[in-house]
Amino acid sequence: MNLISPLLKLDNVFADFETNSRKRLFEHAAQTFQASMGVSAAEVFDSLLSREKLGSTALGYGIAIPHGRIKGLKETSCAFIRLKHPIDFDAPDGMPVDLVFILLAPAAATDLHLQILGELAQMFSDKAMRDQMRAAPDAAALHKLICEWMP
Repeated sequence: MNLISPLLKLDNVFADFETNSRKRLFEHAAQTFQASMGVSAAEVFDSLLSREKLGSTALGYGIAIPHGRIKGLKETSCAFIRLKHPIDFDAPDGMPVDLVFILLAPAAATDLHLQILGELAQMFSDKAMRDQMRAAPDAAALHKLICEWMP
């Protein structure tokens, strides 16, 4: 099992989500986390946007891992969004992003947050995994792929 699977709820996985900007993507994510975790959508949005202003969270190869720390969040939470049409994310390779994994950690997060980010980077560095994510028919198939991935 990987560190991600116990944290990723099926309700927080989206296939072919339509948006035209990071801002709209973060608004959707904020609403998702408010519904699933009971945290303030405004605080989630501000945290993600603030982190992005420090530098893009895009890794290249069409992947981004926006992340933030949230006061009052009891446990690490995440969402995965496959975009219907890639959007600009100021990626180091200049490619637009279509696979987005959003990670939220409690304000006083431990090393677990960094371990999860490392595991995500490892997962997304696997071309076969990226191809399978792009070909998955729906959110349930995406959820299964991510949860069954072994580091």
